[in-house]
Amino acid sequence: MLSPFKNLLNQFFMPDNAQASVSDARSLQLATAVLLVEVMRSDTAVSATERSSSLAALRTQFALSDDELARLLAQAEDTAKGANDYFRFTSAMNDQFTQAEKIQVVEHMWQVAFADGHLDANENHLISKIAGLLHVTHGEYIAAKLHARQAAQLAV
Repeated sequence: MLSPFKNLLNQFFMPDNAQASVSDARSLQLATAVLLVEVMRSDTAVSATERSSSLAALRTQFALSDDELARLLAQAEDTAKGANDYFRFTSAMNDQFTQAEKIQVVEHMWQVAFADGHLDANENHLISKIAGLLHVTHGEYIAAKLHARQAAQLAV
């Protein structure tokens, strides 16, 4: 109920470029969260460890509060259910993220995939597809995978 009022106030008191910046940041957060959710959904079951790994990745990438992270992940889960492609998410990242940030997203996706101790073929295929859409080179893709696998082994 307060959100429409807050948006109205933002329109009047926030400069256009600042408002666009906040909107862009939120879109990038949602795009990243949707891709992590898609990794969780790509195998047979969503585990609590995959969900925790997604939250940790989002916290690292965006430094959000626990409440903001929970809302973001819930919105990402709803958005992912209605998404029929990944282009709108990856194109926003290609426009706004540096190459290092895109590689970090791929590494976070690998962390989610390795979180349950089992790498599913669908997870592997999805991450490969997303890495291609993000223009992450094969070498960068493999390095992100190896780094995430090593981190997962150290966590065990």
